Amino acid sequence: MMEYISQNLWLFWTVIMFICLILELSSGDFYVTCFAIGALISIPVAVMDAPFWVQVVVWAVCSVLSILLIRPHLVKAIHRGADHRESNSDALAGQIGEVSETIVAGGYGRVKLDGDDWKAEAPGAAGDIAKGTRVRVMGHQSIILQVEKY
Repeated sequence: MMEYISQNLWLFWTVIMFICLILELSSGDFYVTCFAIGALISIPVAVMDAPFWVQVVVWAVCSVLSILLIRPHLVKAIHRGADHRESNSDALAGQIGEVSETIVAGGYGRVKLDGDDWKAEAPGAAGDIAKGTRVRVMGHQSIILQVEKY
């Protein structure tokens, strides 16, 4: 068995490549993908019957070069547009909810919004906002929504 593997080292590098790609599925940071790229480049070197130490050097050098040259582009591509996404609470601004517990003037109450119940205040309201009144979310401060009558 060992003789077969030593005569067919391309198979060894193929197995290493697939193991790295499978491991990448659990990490997602593209480092393991770079090792798979190094193994992919070592396959033709093994087919040309280069000594094993040369194959390992090619794998190591190509893996490091992949980390330095290819990984930044992969990370940038996967995170494209991520900077413009709003967080969960920021995405609530402008939505319409319903008061589930009266919002007292100068105090707090509760607002039901998309199935969630939020603590809320109405800084610009002249009086209480009664239960059942529809309100628009103007913003938030920490986990407290700032609302106004709709």
